[in-house]
Amino acid sequence: MSEKRKYALSIAGFDPSGGAGLLADIKTFEQHNVYGLGICTANTLQTENRFYSVQWTPVSEILNAMEVLLQEYPVAYLKIGIVPSVNYLFTVVSYIQKISPETKICLDPVIKSSTGYAFQETGDAENLRAVLQHTFLLTPNISEAKLLTQLENPDAAASELAQQCNVLLKGGHRDDTPGVDYLYTNGEIIRLNPDAKAVTPKHGSGCVFSAAITANLALGYDLRESCSRAKKYTAQFLQSNSSLLGYHHV
Repeated sequence: MSEKRKYALSIAGFDPSGGAGLLADIKTFEQHNVYGLGICTANTLQTENRFYSVQWTPVSEILNAMEVLLQEYPVAYLKIGIVPSVNYLFTVVSYIQKISPETKICLDPVIKSSTGYAFQETGDAENLRAVLQHTFLLTPNISEAKLLTQLENPDAAASELAQQCNVLLKGGHRDDTPGVDYLYTNGEIIRLNPDAKAVTPKHGSGCVFSAAITANLALGYDLRESCSRAKKYTAQFLQSNSSLLGYHHV
């Protein structure tokens, strides 16, 4: 009999195409031999290339679900994806701190979907700062980093965000150094170069990357190693086929 698996929790939206959000996170956890738990923040209707609609879950239902799961299962790391507002996020993070303060939060600040739909209002700077102070790792792409800080330079934006928490600035949309990610931690900036040469864009690749980091952290790897291993996993995902829907494998 195999050893009992570690747990990881995804608090994210439901994408019926399976490319992004909760389903993508659970697939990623499973491929890392981590048992995935899930709470749905939104029910979306979308495909890999078109977004139709979103219905948000009342925050009270999210809190009820967290209370049940975090009291039942030893979750060392969880990931938060799409939410409708900073105030909603602040309520969720505050409740995690109340009922399971030892659980570390990886926040993937999905502000726009890859199909262009705007999910989250950045709003309320004070609540955002409070959220980041209770976040272990923030994983924005360059557009999200700029929107969160209102700074045009993504590196300056990441540096400002890193004053509150660890930051992994995803480089998939960079023009100057495409595919290069930068980890801001403990006053250091660690460059993570891509291994793969031929990759094709995938719906939900940002979700997969953040989920893979969360899974590796749950397995006990340190932050730098978790990011490195997650980058390799995401490269396999991007190389899996030529369509917008990637395949998960190890």
